[in-house]
Amino acid sequence: MSQVTQEKPEKDNFVLYVVLVTAVVVGAILAVKMSENEKFAPIKDQIAEENRLMNIRVIANRED
Repeated sequence: MSQVTQEKPEKDNFVLYVVLVTAVVVGAILAVKMSENEKFAPIKDQIAEENRLMNIRVIANRED
């Protein structure tokens, strides 16, 4: 008797790998951007405070 073997075609996981790598890369970029925002928050607050202090309107007393 002869044996008949059927080979299962291997499932191509290329799309799955691309999606996983893309998700990991996007997650890493977001993590870096969030840490940059936290790092520069005091500087942004200082600039906002300086702008607030410098925003002085001088009204001249005019004698017409």
